[in-house]
Amino acid sequence: MKIPVVELSDCILCGVCEEVCPSVFTVNDLGYVSIADLPVYPEAEVDEAIKNCPKDCIQWSES
Repeated sequence: MKIPVVELSDCILCGVCEEVCPSVFTVNDLGYVSIADLPVYPEAEVDEAIKNCPKDCIQWSES
């Protein structure tokens, strides 16, 4: 299964991923991007977040 991964050290918390794909990406109470634990991730929306991330810190990982 493909799982989205965020490289937190590169993330600038711009909010693009949350805006494009709020069902997957959120900013947690500690101020880091969190990825929802879903059985299947919406590939088109995650791909849109990957495409629009200004720091290119989101990618797919095979589980």
